[in-house]
Amino acid sequence: MSALGALARAAGVLPVYRDLAGVAHPTGPETARALLSAMGLAAETEAEAAGTLAAWQAETSGRALPAWAVAEPGNAPDLRPVRGGEWHLQLEDGTQHEGRAGDRLALPPLPLGLHRLIFDGQETTLLAAPAALPLPPRGWGVMLPLYGLRDEARGGLGDYADLHLALAGIASQGAGFVGINPIHAGFPGDPTAISPYSPSSRRRFNVAHIACPQETALPGRVLVDHAPAIAARMACLRSEFAHLSPDDHAALAVFRRAGGAELERFAIHQALSRHFGEYWTGWPVEFHAVDGPAVGRFAVEHADEIAFHAWLQYRAETQLGAIRDVARTQGMAQGLYLDLAVGTHPAGAETWADPDLFARGVSLGAPPDPFAPQGQSWTLAPMIPHRLAARGFAPLAEILRAQLKFAGALRIDHILGFDRAFWVPKGAPGAYVAMPRAAMLAVARIEAARAGAVLVGEDLGVVPDGLQADLAGAGVLGCRLAMFDHSPGAWPEAVMASFGTHDLPPYSGWREGIDIDWHERLGHLTSDAARAARAQRLDDARDLAARTGGADVDALYRLLAASPARLVAVQIEDILGREAQANLPGTIDSHPNWRRRIGPAPGALGQCDALARTARAMQDNGR
Repeated sequence: MSALGALARAAGVLPVYRDLAGVAHPTGPETARALLSAMGLAAETEAEAAGTLAAWQAETSGRALPAWAVAEPGNAPDLRPVRGGEWHLQLEDGTQHEGRAGDRLALPPLPLGLHRLIFDGQETTLLAAPAALPLPPRGWGVMLPLYGLRDEARGGLGDYADLHLALAGIASQGAGFVGINPIHAGFPGDPTAISPYSPSSRRRFNVAHIACPQETALPGRVLVDHAPAIAARMACLRSEFAHLSPDDHAALAVFRRAGGAELERFAIHQALSRHFGEYWTGWPVEFHAVDGPAVGRFAVEHADEIAFHAWLQYRAETQLGAIRDVARTQGMAQGLYLDLAVGTHPAGAETWADPDLFARGVSLGAPPDPFAPQGQSWTLAPMIPHRLAARGFAPLAEILRAQLKFAGALRIDHILGFDRAFWVPKGAPGAYVAMPRAAMLAVARIEAARAGAVLVGEDLGVVPDGLQADLAGAGVLGCRLAMFDHSPGAWPEAVMASFGTHDLPPYSGWREGIDIDWHERLGHLTSDAARAARAQRLDDARDLAARTGGADVDALYRLLAASPARLVAVQIEDILGREAQANLPGTIDSHPNWRRRIGPAPGALGQCDALARTARAMQDNGR
């Protein structure tokens, strides 16, 4: 094997993958070099690859212990070093233990958490995680588009106060959760950056959804027009900040101290974004370095602006906390069901604050499929697996912890990326990069166990061998869609069941083939392919109606309610008879993604007759 091939394998670049049709795609040398370069591993020539490989092997072969290990809380990990030496253990809470090892380390039982072991001058991360999370009781909930919660008469962009109203009403129908798309921090200064799945930072929250009662109304807009809505909201929030009371300033100071350096870096980034533009890759180069002197001077000179952005996070968390609390008060089993995006924007706050963690010049994506024959590139920066491990998986834990502070259930988008992630370099075909699956699942179990939360992994597409079994064994719910699998009675218990997702048409639109019409109109499908797809859809709709005992949405949800799935997610678009989908994958401006209103005002959802019928079906089936 060449040095390039050996280095690629050592770094986790898979030599071949199979697509949905089972066709094998070998990873070529051009792709391997591009992916290694994105990881910071030099391999432009065979000689350069050989040198990098030698350094890699010297580091890994010289280790007395693995870089990480998983144990159950209350147990001491069984670690057998290749040589004796001194060891020092620092638990997550700061407690210290030390000793000397022979052929085995006599470590103490570990509490739940991420712990740091130093042995022979090298660090090992010890992940004390429960073997499995408990499955939730049978339940159900409603999926909502937060941005589209306001009716046309009121206009504007849905906010956390609207979500509060919607959740309270839906809870009165017996729902255990209300789910929304990701609410990670975005790019409020760029009115085109509206996809919730392309965040600036997954450790912070979207300020465009902060409720500001005095904002300018924007009635009469059929679709959500994000630009004027966000501008009006930010103007209102700036006015509110300018009139803070002394008590408000004191509360903000407490919040900033608790948020520490991470919050301050984010607030500085936001202030820089307003000054130089939303995307840090276009800033003057001296502001690229987080700890550089230019950034330090800027922070001193723009203290008020930085305080404003810290306050926005305080307001977002305060309003999300109120939603969490009302869910608990009303007895909801999970309350908020949040969504974790699979990656982060390559020029956002997350990559600016921690640039060495993320691969450069590549994007997360997906291999070719029938609707995207050229494959997909999502313009999302992936974490470099060996650097994530070297950081003790703390970045992943912090991202999860931020969401689980408010969520009783968390969906992990494209959890296939816990096993392998599809990296797409510029100018070359994509390939898969292996991720440390056991460690990442352990971190997820740790953070969910701390919060007492349910985890749902979106395991759709080309699923790696063994992943679904590992998810089930870990107590992480998988996903099952009645749109593609018409036999809900045969589903396992450890799943979240639904008809479709935000990337697929609602039930009414699916039956009518509205999505196929769009794909043909936009040139994603030829007329012959579209005709064949419509014929297949007609057969699928007839088959599903025969199984449900009717073509109406009530029959569909009675079928899902009776399934073994522990949780059922009801899409509000299905309940209200909507036809158009929230997002059409592969489009940006050619389809009105993330802009459709659901219709009723948020406070009216709990009184919706169609929702009440769904609630009765769920209750009749022990949910």
